Amino acid sequence: MKSLKTNKATESEMEILRVLWERGPSTVREVHELLLKNKASGYTTTLKLMQIMLEKGLLTRNTTNRTHVYACAVKQVFFQKQLVGKIIDGMFKGSPAQLIMHALGNHRASRDELIEIKKYLDNIVRQDDVKGKANPKK
Repeated sequence: MKSLKTNKATESEMEILRVLWERGPSTVREVHELLLKNKASGYTTTLKLMQIMLEKGLLTRNTTNRTHVYACAVKQVFFQKQLVGKIIDGMFKGSPAQLIMHALGNHRASRDELIEIKKYLDNIVRQDDVKGKANPKK
């Protein structure tokens, strides 16, 4: 399997990954039918994309039955971390704070989401304090 560092997913491939992350292992037909709910596309296009994704190392394929079943070769959280890291480095000059401020400025978070974000940030600050990384300006 090739390294995922060299495998960038296209938008169409991301749609397939999202279906498989949500649904679990599926046939091409099952994935295709779910994709049709959002946009028109041919079955052979879905099949070809999934074959390419298999070659890229994004998917695995179980061929023990007549109908092949595809699954994600990478966990969603890993893929998200990799993508967010590229966005932070490429668009926000390495600043996660800038990403968060842009995200919260462009998309209104619910009160519950804001509470969850605050708890997460408080936990990071506590961990840094324990590790001796506290900001000396405090």
